[in-house]
Amino acid sequence: MKVTQEKLEKSQIGLEIEITPEITKQKYEQVIRNLSGTVNIPGFRRGKVPRQILLQRLGVGRIKAAALEELVPDGIEKAVKQEAISAIGQPRLRSSFEELINNYEPGKALIFSAAVDVEPEVIINQYTGFKLQAEEINYDSTKVDTVLDKERQQMATLIPVEGRASQIGDIAVVDFKGVITKAEGEDESTEPTPIPGGEATDFQVELQEDKFIPGFICGMVGMNPGETREIPAQFPDTYANQELASKPALFTVTLKEIKEKELPELNDDFAQEVSGFETLAQLRASLEERSQKEAQDQTKANQQEALLAELIKHVEIDLPTTLIDQEVDAMLTQTAMKLSEQGLDVRKLFTQDIIPQLRERSQPEAIERLKRSLAIQEIGRRESIQVTSAEITARFNELLEQYADEEVDKERLQAVVEKELKNEKIIDWLLANSSMELVPVGSLSTTQETNSEAQSTETE
Repeated sequence: MKVTQEKLEKSQIGLEIEITPEITKQKYEQVIRNLSGTVNIPGFRRGKVPRQILLQRLGVGRIKAAALEELVPDGIEKAVKQEAISAIGQPRLRSSFEELINNYEPGKALIFSAAVDVEPEVIINQYTGFKLQAEEINYDSTKVDTVLDKERQQMATLIPVEGRASQIGDIAVVDFKGVITKAEGEDESTEPTPIPGGEATDFQVELQEDKFIPGFICGMVGMNPGETREIPAQFPDTYANQELASKPALFTVTLKEIKEKELPELNDDFAQEVSGFETLAQLRASLEERSQKEAQDQTKANQQEALLAELIKHVEIDLPTTLIDQEVDAMLTQTAMKLSEQGLDVRKLFTQDIIPQLRERSQPEAIERLKRSLAIQEIGRRESIQVTSAEITARFNELLEQYADEEVDKERLQAVVEKELKNEKIIDWLLANSSMELVPVGSLSTTQETNSEAQSTETE
């Protein structure tokens, strides 16, 4: 078999494949024999249909097409193997199948073109000596108080209140019914439309503004038990149900009962109830340590992001379609799993109409992720950065202990651990070989806005 290679864009190798006359003849005759044994033609037993009758009934084009459906894939597979090409994904026929049928003559050479995706070449013009800035996340001691307060709120006892009107922070028990009212400029005769699901009895709501749509909570402040009010509200532009987004609404609300939270005392008993610690001091110390680590981890994540954002500017990779499609598949699968864990019906969200749009929107992020990943791998190869078996075992056992109650694919987990540890080592090496300035939170975004304004002024 004669094969000629050609380098194509998007990390493809073009193949011009020539099938020998002997093979084209053998395959054509084989197809005729197979069809003769399977086709029913009145007046003839199977396998006894004269060749000329078979050709007349089936048509030469159909027989050629059947032969080509075997010749082409087999030819591509043998060509890839013969040329020792490390192909990824499925090869693609570049020649027109219709033209192949017209040009195919059994007993003569058959020439056609195909393309296969291969691993892309990673060109990195620079990966050390960067001068970078990243926002430093400082430990905020008030976060510990916030966490403790949240725990107290969750453990609060609700006490009925009498003799006063409702106020922010109360728990209100209400009956309500909502309608969509006419928007500004609409016909005066427009009738209010009931809000789907906008009706409830004995509904318990905390009087905090972020607990409902704008206007609803404020309108309930100052009500007395037994009182009924009509409260105007406005669905936000970003409301999840787009049919209600930006719509004006009117709620008829009857306040039935007011309750207030009685919070547990912040003491050792509280600490024992919400954690495994004996004293409040121990719980605070643990929360402080966790908060400090979170700040350190976020600072490191900011450093890594700054590094990778700069690195990618110096990377050139002509990505093959196969890798991009695989990355998009992985991203959509991850998204579907997260939505499913939240109790959402993925089948309703990922319909046949929406999937192509999701794939298209996911492509830029998929390309960015691939470039980062491939660049890190290439740097690790160039600098011979490896992880030891002891490091892998230690992290592996740590995760096994963490997920002791779950079924774990140990082989897959070990592969993931090895890849993550290696990536961490490579990024740490890159950070060590560049300079990093830590700056206050918000200063980088301010700098970027200033630069954008300056560029805009220059353009004007």
